[in-house]
Amino acid sequence: MNLGIATAAYSEVVVTVLVTGATGFVGRRLVTTLAERGDTVRAMTRRPADYEGPGDPVYGDVDDPDSLSEALHGVTVAVYLVHSLGDDDFERKDAEAARAFGRAAAGCGVQQIVYLGGLGADDDQLSPHLRSRREVEECLGEAGVPVTVLRAAIVVGAGGISWEITRQLVKNLPAMVVPKWVATRTQPIALDDVVVYLAGVIGNDEAKDRVFDIGGPDVLTYLDMMRQAAAEMGRRVPPILTVPVLTPSLSSHWIAFVTDVDTTTAKNLIDSMSTEVVVTDGDAVRAVVPHQPMTYRESVRKALRDAEAVAS
Repeated sequence: MNLGIATAAYSEVVVTVLVTGATGFVGRRLVTTLAERGDTVRAMTRRPADYEGPGDPVYGDVDDPDSLSEALHGVTVAVYLVHSLGDDDFERKDAEAARAFGRAAAGCGVQQIVYLGGLGADDDQLSPHLRSRREVEECLGEAGVPVTVLRAAIVVGAGGISWEITRQLVKNLPAMVVPKWVATRTQPIALDDVVVYLAGVIGNDEAKDRVFDIGGPDVLTYLDMMRQAAAEMGRRVPPILTVPVLTPSLSSHWIAFVTDVDTTTAKNLIDSMSTEVVVTDGDAVRAVVPHQPMTYRESVRKALRDAEAVAS
């Protein structure tokens, strides 16, 4: 992954960065990148004794507000990569957690919060998942800390839930009966590119109190994504039958049956798949973090290589 551009756009002043969700899909890659470029990194986790990545592990739990002040003490920038998709009550829990985190950050003098949210038009057609992402944006900034939001659609990378759904469906099914939401357009982005953008806005004054859309160069339907993924995996594209009605509940049970994604998480994601999520202004983020993201096919190849490297 080439982070030279993101590093060049970044202030040369070394900052202390707290990364929540440091052991997660995006967090573990971001922590490594920040440590490599010389930042002082704190990896916030509920089990610091078990942490084996770079940076200094610190205890913190967004559901326990009393634990946050110590984790945030002396921090310049806090990166918020937390959500509760596997919980039926995720909207309330995520809002309460973000509000508490924002208050604690303000109390500790944090200068910037960076949040990875979700793409989608700002209207009343948003799914509960995307609506919650918008609410978290607001809650994080209520106490006055400048917030930088990067909004993304599907993030393609080894271990990511959305990518794993695509990969396992293509791998496991000889044929697919799919709902009409497979025709919805989305704009996937590679995990490596998300990390470039996150690293580029951290400590960057031009990015404070701003919202940026980020995405790869390809606007695809979910069906396009499955077909291209199948081709990159060297598999025959399975016969696909689209049916006009397949509820999120039924779809989630179907996905849970043929993949290792749990039903609750699958349902919360599928709720969003009828909403078009595409970049509306890609120039804004490139003006702050000059970077050309990889194509969907390139991101699929990278995800497959990374998974093979972990397995070997």
